[in-house]
Amino acid sequence: MNKIREVLRLKWSVGLPNRAIARSCGVAVGTVSAYVSQAGKAGLTWPLPADLDDGALEALLHPRPAADAGARAYPIWTDVHRELQKPAVTLQLVWLEYLAANPDGYRYSQFCELYRRWARRLNPTMRQHHRVGEATFIDFSGKKPTIVDARTGEVCEVELFVAVLGASSYVYAEACESQTLPDWVGAHVRMVEYFGGSTRLWIPDNLTAGVRQADRYEAGINRTYEELARHYGAAVIPARVRRPRDKAKCEAAVLHAQRWILARLRNRTFFSLAELNAAIRELLVDLNQRPMRIFGVSRTARFEDLDRPALLPLPTTRYELAHWKRATVNIDYHVEVERNYYSVPYALIHEVVDVRFTQSTVEVLHRGRRVASHPRLRGRGHASTLPEHMPSSHRAHADWTPSRILRWAAQSGPSVQALVARILEERPHPEQGYRAALGLIRLGERYDAERLNAAAARALALRSARYQTVKHILATGIDRVPLADEPVTTLSTHDNIRGADFYAAKEARC
Repeated sequence: MNKIREVLRLKWSVGLPNRAIARSCGVAVGTVSAYVSQAGKAGLTWPLPADLDDGALEALLHPRPAADAGARAYPIWTDVHRELQKPAVTLQLVWLEYLAANPDGYRYSQFCELYRRWARRLNPTMRQHHRVGEATFIDFSGKKPTIVDARTGEVCEVELFVAVLGASSYVYAEACESQTLPDWVGAHVRMVEYFGGSTRLWIPDNLTAGVRQADRYEAGINRTYEELARHYGAAVIPARVRRPRDKAKCEAAVLHAQRWILARLRNRTFFSLAELNAAIRELLVDLNQRPMRIFGVSRTARFEDLDRPALLPLPTTRYELAHWKRATVNIDYHVEVERNYYSVPYALIHEVVDVRFTQSTVEVLHRGRRVASHPRLRGRGHASTLPEHMPSSHRAHADWTPSRILRWAAQSGPSVQALVARILEERPHPEQGYRAALGLIRLGERYDAERLNAAAARALALRSARYQTVKHILATGIDRVPLADEPVTTLSTHDNIRGADFYAAKEARC
């Protein structure tokens, strides 16, 4: 469903042609046309209604019409071509599989002829023509600048991020610590701010931070990167693997950055990334103001004349880096993010949800609809529970209740039962102790009941009603030592030990 929403956004909000949308979303051009047509017939407009979740959108765009007995099933040639690249697969075998699924489909000779016609169009060579404000080509340089650690003298390589506008060849470059997602996103944010706007297309190379699955036909875009592009109104169309002609403009820009920036800095020493980027920014201005041999004017002049008026305006707020993960809602109706726990409506227990988290907030989405939002917690082991997410006294999921957990605990011994009871009592709501109780259940699968009961007794004696305490006691074997045999450590009297009286007198003097 995310792809359908993205197709409709790029068509109705950004205004991209169907072929560009197909490359960005990794679907066929015909699929794009079908989505747009079906959405138009359904009376949808952009933005989509807020209450239209993924299930309703699916039902609206994919009704089940009666089968047309006279229509032939047309082969999906991209799938056919992909199958033919596998070992020992022949066109006849693919046709037989197609015919088994579609008995009234094309005969073998016509199937082969249609495939050959389609295959002739796979590798046309043509000169690229870039429309103003249409595309930004993005890559990292293979040659890297360096900085020196002022404390150790160690020379560290850093990355050079390079971006170029298609129509004007206007270049942006900066040094980053690495090619990881935070640096990749941060460089993009500073790139569009340098340009003063964004193009409608971003064409990066297939690096891991931007593309989670490099594929010739369906490139999987990293969800954070896709969200970043959406924030600035752009669509991501990765260059094909091992097809440098797809980003020839960027290959040339990287070469210019290496010659007119890195080469001129080769004899200078930098002790911080900020110092290096300040020098790069000065040389970047010089590079863009150099007259271009073909056009006789500078990149800056062409940028002001061509690309700048056509760029999409920047949004009112700067993009905040967000991470995504998939999680299954636990029986305590919480999801885990970075060792902290956040509640969702209890009716979603055992459901798979999407979690989006930034430095300040954590959002939980179910089928494209936000169901919970929390401030980001710091540290570990904390929980954020909203009262409206808690079940009423008559729970829909009555299988997991404090009484059931206590009955299980009684089977392992009185100390385990007492420890579980203490865990549930110490939480503001008993459900928040379910996760710790489940941890004890799993410990019962690894250790026998006698050891588990002894470890629970020791945890109670230590006044530490925590799962981690019991786990540590069992792992170290301390549960085998009788409680009565533990030595009692007392401090001896000594001139260097001040004692409580010293600090009491000091406090009185203050």
